[in-house]
Amino acid sequence: MAELPVLITREEVMRLLRYTDLIPKLESALALFSKRSGAELVQPLRTIVPLQKHNGFLGLMPAYIAHEDILAAKMVSFYQRDPDSVLPAHQATVLLFDPERGNVKAVMDGTAITEMRTAAVSAISTKLLKPCRQEVLCILGSGLQAVSHYQVFTQMFSFTQVRVWSRRRERAEQFARAVAGPVTMCSSVKEAVEGADVIVTVTMAKEPVLQGEWVKPGAHVAAVGACRPDWRELDDVLMRDAVVYVDSREGASTESGDIILSGASVFAEIGEVINGTKPALCEKTTVFKSLGMGIQDAVAAKLVFEQWKSQL
Repeated sequence: MAELPVLITREEVMRLLRYTDLIPKLESALALFSKRSGAELVQPLRTIVPLQKHNGFLGLMPAYIAHEDILAAKMVSFYQRDPDSVLPAHQATVLLFDPERGNVKAVMDGTAITEMRTAAVSAISTKLLKPCRQEVLCILGSGLQAVSHYQVFTQMFSFTQVRVWSRRRERAEQFARAVAGPVTMCSSVKEAVEGADVIVTVTMAKEPVLQGEWVKPGAHVAAVGACRPDWRELDDVLMRDAVVYVDSREGASTESGDIILSGASVFAEIGEVINGTKPALCEKTTVFKSLGMGIQDAVAAKLVFEQWKSQL
């Protein structure tokens, strides 16, 4: 008889999952994905169930990595919340399976995994595409993803200033209290963006908030929000002028309003840069459009489970 699955809470996930372990695993998974290795990696496009009555969506993201023997699936809900809502926009659960027998080994908080693996992939894109000068980091948005991006970006890079913008001043103040270092709160997107070397967009915007005319030539933009084909964070000017990288061409052409509605061409997957089959054009203005993939959740879940077992 199969053992009952273990339950791993958000607090445990955040204690057990470390960026120093996660980033190399994600780099390997992204590289493998871009090699199109057939049965070695199986990841169907995310399935989305629209919940129009409640202004939300439910997504299912399964993935199998054969050589790592990882089988996992994430269920994630994302909602357009009222401004005064205390509920997070995203909530998720990850199931980790035994690939040989098919039973569930662990049920774990997927929201923390999503926050950390998304921020880690943004940091990987920045490591590969970063401009020569890395002094000013700008974060547009102030939710949980903004916090996780701040944490990993300030661990990996030596920024002298971090600016944040949020539609609501009180949310920006909450963000500033949640992070360890100094933050400059900006009253407008333009103020936050101008002169920034790296820009992270983690908003729930449906219309562009970042205009290309504000972006310094040679800056890198890690765009995480606007995960629906009719939502956007970035305007046509930026999408036209920048070199565009993605995590998955298929995902971007199906789910990214920034790419679909602008008509922008994708230069490369970030895994192709890791593999050396596409160049990192760091001297150009670059955009990394992140949609998120099941393999990212899968490798993170395995790391959490292995750490949990090691501490028994």
